[in-house]
Amino acid sequence: MKNIYFILILITIFSTSVYAQEAQFPIVKGYGGIYEIENAVEQLKEGKQVKIIVELVSGNEKPEDHSFWVNNIARLMNLHGIEGVSPADLDMKVIVHGPAVYDLLSHGNYFEQFRIPKNPNIPVLEALDQAGAAIIICGQSLIMRDLGRNEIWEKTHVATSALTTITKNVADGYVLIKF
Repeated sequence: MKNIYFILILITIFSTSVYAQEAQFPIVKGYGGIYEIENAVEQLKEGKQVKIIVELVSGNEKPEDHSFWVNNIARLMNLHGIEGVSPADLDMKVIVHGPAVYDLLSHGNYFEQFRIPKNPNIPVLEALDQAGAAIIICGQSLIMRDLGRNEIWEKTHVATSALTTITKNVADGYVLIKF
């Protein structure tokens, strides 16, 4: 019986220390919290320049909350930061198309689309912008959804298409990640 209590105490101590760690936000402040992993393998070298283009096509499943996928871009940036990549060495672009274009609607247009007063993604997008990420939307997706530039978040850049943006950036040495 003493062994069972001892094992339960050990489990409590070790599980508490694992969960006691607080989320960190080394590059994108307030979003995409990540955790440091001691003695992790496959880490990036400090001072390494990293170029990433994220293809964001997955739309938000809960319009009343910020998109898991938009927040995941913040996580991606913060994960690079925790491994020693400085914001100056992280070149992050996000090309948005398909259902994810609705995550970039301005507050007023978000209300018209979802009957929710404010687009919950905009604070995350603002944090991504402040951290140096370029948010780009597919012009073809805008036209196909009958949306104009004035209906999306004001800091969004408009490209001819997602496909040509991906082609150009991959040819320029960007790593492609799809969400």
